[in-house]
Amino acid sequence: MDVRSTTSGVSGASASRMRTRDYILAGWASMAGTTVEWYDFFLYGTAAALIFNKVFFPTLDPILGTLAAFATYGVGFIGRPMGGMVFGHFGDRIGRKSMLLATLLLMGIPSMVIGLIPSYQSIGYWAAVLLVAMRFLQGVAVGGEWGGAVLMAVEHAPPGRKGFFGSLPQTGVGFGLILSSIAMATVTALPESDLLSWGWRVPFLASILLVLVGWVIRVRVPESPDFERVKSQGQPVKAPVLEVLRRQPRELLIIIGARTAENTWFYLVVAFALAYAANQLKIPKTQILHAITAGAVLSLATMPFSGWLSDRIGQKGLFLAGLVIMGLFAAPFFSMLETLHPGMVWWAMVLGVGVVFPILYAPESQLFAAQFPAEIRYSGISVSVQVAGVLGGGVAPMIATALLAYGGGRPRYVVIYMVVLAVIAFLCTLMMRSRHD
Repeated sequence: MDVRSTTSGVSGASASRMRTRDYILAGWASMAGTTVEWYDFFLYGTAAALIFNKVFFPTLDPILGTLAAFATYGVGFIGRPMGGMVFGHFGDRIGRKSMLLATLLLMGIPSMVIGLIPSYQSIGYWAAVLLVAMRFLQGVAVGGEWGGAVLMAVEHAPPGRKGFFGSLPQTGVGFGLILSSIAMATVTALPESDLLSWGWRVPFLASILLVLVGWVIRVRVPESPDFERVKSQGQPVKAPVLEVLRRQPRELLIIIGARTAENTWFYLVVAFALAYAANQLKIPKTQILHAITAGAVLSLATMPFSGWLSDRIGQKGLFLAGLVIMGLFAAPFFSMLETLHPGMVWWAMVLGVGVVFPILYAPESQLFAAQFPAEIRYSGISVSVQVAGVLGGGVAPMIATALLAYGGGRPRYVVIYMVVLAVIAFLCTLMMRSRHD
């Protein structure tokens, strides 16, 4: 018997098992980490819609107080491009894994601090200053998180399955939304005096438990094979963000245009529509939160299914289909809310979060990552996606609130806003290059 061939065979099988274990672990770790970070991010959005105007801006008119609360919400999106540039730079130079561990801490610690900030009655407007500072740090963390989590999943994945594995960190958004919605639905059931004094703080302080879980899982993931390949071939790019701006401005712009619509859709459904339904239509807050949670539960199946489907029909084709669905569903979405019928309201939120959003969001990982070479990929997708986050999710609730006021409390101008963004995104996506594994 040839001992060398036997040894080689065993080593090959072992290496194959190791690669399989690595990409499965990378997928699960990406999803676990994004669950933690999006729990914190969504928790703030829900609190901004329902609580912060009363705790931190009690001297303002209710509508102005809501606008002020959403303004602090938008600060997080301003921090996202900075996070994309900083973590993208180091992610392309020293590795993806270390950046994911850093962003996990940078998200979790400010969330716990938010839970400890005194109210306006205690320290005046300094409370709002602290709130804004912590929100900005959260935005920086999310700006660096998305690109790293997506690349760890996509770059570990085998050919023909990158769409599916790229959808796993996107699925973590649903888990984070479920946890934050359950947490806020639980505390909003308290008497209002208890809710405003201490109840709203509990979900923020509970972040420490989720951070510990995320850290334990992520620390076991090996570095991305694509990054290891870049390292083995020579020195990484010295200034990856500048290199992206110099070499691929076209890709940056079209991803920004394409992603803005999806981001706007999501945050209008889970943040603006929540405030609109509760404050304008007087629909019970718990009813809306339960509907959002149901949509997020559905997304746990529809998100990976959409990722799987994108591997069959192409990420670009699925994303284009999602934009068409978004544009067509914008008007019916608000019409269903305005019926005030519990069943129609429930279905509006469930379809918005659990069907339309996954079709758009799942294929983005591989579709956007494929537009950049490995040596500048972290910077390329992070900067473009996070700038889109500012233009879409960051200012969308405020723009929608202003359009609602301009329309006399009717959302017709909000619908037009969403349709226009869908059309722009469709045209930008058509200009993307389709690349295959």
